[in-house]
Amino acid sequence: MNTLLTEPGTTPTTSFASPTPAGPRIEVVGRMHERFDEILTPEALQFLAELHQRFAGPRHDRLADRMRRRFEIGNGRDPKFRDETAAVRADATWRVAGAGPGLEDRRVEITGPTDRKMTINALNSGANVWLADQEDATSPTWANVIGGQISLFDAIRRQIDFTSAEGKEYRLTTGETPTIVMRPRGWHLVEKHLRFVDSAGHAMAASGSLVDFGLYFLHNAQALIDSGRGPYFYLAKLESSEEARLWNDVFTFSEQRAGIPHGTIRATVLIETLPAAFEMDEILYELRDHCAGLNAGRWDYIFSIIKNYRGRGARFVLPDRSEVTMTVPFMRAYTELLVKTCHKRGAHAIGGMSAFIPNRRDPEVTARAIEKVSADKRREAGDGFDGTWVAHPDLIETARGEFDAVLGERPNQLDRQRDDVEVTAAQLLDVHIGRAVTDAGLRDNVSIGVRYLESWLRGIGAAAIDNLMEDAATAEISRSQIWQWIHQDVRTDDGAPITRDRVEKILAELLDSVDRFDGDRFDDAAEVFRDVALRDEFPTFLTVGAYSRFLVDLA
Repeated sequence: MNTLLTEPGTTPTTSFASPTPAGPRIEVVGRMHERFDEILTPEALQFLAELHQRFAGPRHDRLADRMRRRFEIGNGRDPKFRDETAAVRADATWRVAGAGPGLEDRRVEITGPTDRKMTINALNSGANVWLADQEDATSPTWANVIGGQISLFDAIRRQIDFTSAEGKEYRLTTGETPTIVMRPRGWHLVEKHLRFVDSAGHAMAASGSLVDFGLYFLHNAQALIDSGRGPYFYLAKLESSEEARLWNDVFTFSEQRAGIPHGTIRATVLIETLPAAFEMDEILYELRDHCAGLNAGRWDYIFSIIKNYRGRGARFVLPDRSEVTMTVPFMRAYTELLVKTCHKRGAHAIGGMSAFIPNRRDPEVTARAIEKVSADKRREAGDGFDGTWVAHPDLIETARGEFDAVLGERPNQLDRQRDDVEVTAAQLLDVHIGRAVTDAGLRDNVSIGVRYLESWLRGIGAAAIDNLMEDAATAEISRSQIWQWIHQDVRTDDGAPITRDRVEKILAELLDSVDRFDGDRFDDAAEVFRDVALRDEFPTFLTVGAYSRFLVDLA
C-alpha cells in the first residue's frame, strides 16, 4: 500500500498496487472522505485494475469509432441498417436471456440519483424497479460518485438511513423494495479521481463506466443474488453493437472472476442515440446472454439527432423543444421499431420519462402534470411497451393505472409482436415537424441550460425547473438547439435572427433576474453555457469540459 500526500486535515489518499510492482494498478488521487475506504478497498482497486487492463484499449477503439461515425454523418453519409449484419436481423430464431429474478414485472420504474435521501425515497416509493442513476441524474463530484456507491451498498443490506440538515429523518418503511437497476456512466466519461497505470507505466484517467460498474458489482453482486435478485444494469449512450459487445465481454469476465453463473448479470440498453436506433437487433444479439430489454431514452435521442445533424442544413433544424413530442413522426418511428424489435427477441421494451412533475404546493401544476403523464403512459402501454419511467413518486399511481389497464394481471405484453410495424431508415431520419422557433422557445433554452448547469456545478444532477425535471440530457437539447439555430441562420417566428449577440442579451437578462444566493454558481454556469452553446466548436457533451474544470478535486 502506497500513501500519497494530501493537504492537512484530510485523510491520506492511497493507491493500491497489484502483487507485481510493475503490474497494472489503480491509484486513488482524490481525497478520501468518511467511509470511502469501505468502497475503495484493495480488492476493489485490484478488480478495477484488471478491468482497465483488459478493456481500456477496446474502449478507446470504440470511442474512435464514434468520432469517425459523427464525421461521416456530418459530411452527408446518413446512418443506415448495416448490410454486414443483415443475417442477424433476418434470423428469427435467436432470443435474449430476458428478465432475471425481480425483473419479470417492470411496469413502473422510478429514476433518480443515488444520494442517501433519494435512495431511501426511491426504495419506499412502491415502484417495481429503481433506476439507480450514476449517470445523467448525478453530478459526478467525487463525493457523489463514491457516496452513491455507499448508498447502494447500505440499501442492498437494508442498513440505510439519513437525517437532513433540517433534522428530518429518512429510513426504509417497506418490506418489499423495488428491484435495483444501476446505471453506470457512459463509455465516453472518465473518472479523474482514479488513475489507471498500465504495465508499461503509462497513466490515464479511469473509465467512469468501468469504475461505476466495477465497484457496484464487486461489492454487491453476491448480496443481490442472495436476496433473490441479481446485479442488473442500465447501459447508457451506446452507439453501436460493437459497444454492446464490449459490455458483454466485461460482464462475462466479471462473472467468471466472481465465480457466478454466466448470464447472471442482466442489462437493459438505453436506445438514446441515433446510430443505435439502426442497430437494435444487433445490440440485443451481442448482449443476448445478458440482456433483459431496451429502453426508449427519448431526451438523449433528440439530442443525438441535433448533434449529428447540426451542420446539415435547415431541413434538420428542430423547432422549440416543447414541440418535439413523442407523437411527431420520427419519434413514433423510433419507439414503434423499439417495441417490435424487443418483442421479437423476448426482450422487455421500457418507455421513457415524461419531464412533467407535480408540485405539492400548486394543485393546478399537479393536475396538469398528471394529465400530461397519464396521456404519455397511455400511449406507451397502448403501443406495446412493458413498462415505463417516472421521475417522481407521486406519478407512480398514474403510470401504474395506465399500464394496469392494458396488462391486467400479466407481468408484460411480450406476446404482442407488432407485426403491423414497418420502419424505414427514411422514417427514422424524417425530422420535419413544421413548427417555428419562437422567442419564448429560445429564452426557455437559455434559462433551462444555465439554471441546470448552476445546479449541476453545486453537485445536483437532477433539478426541478419550471415544473419540469431536468437532467443532463434535457440540458443538452437546450444548448445544442441554440448552437444549431445560430449556425443555421434560423430566425424566430417574429423574423428576428438568432445570433450570439441576441443570446448574450437574453443571458444577461437572465442573470439579472434570477434569485442569487450565497454559494450560487450562476456566473460559472453562464461561462460554461457560453462554451457549449456559443463558440464555433461544438463540444460533444456539455459536461465533459465542465467536469475537468470545476468538479475534479484532487489531493
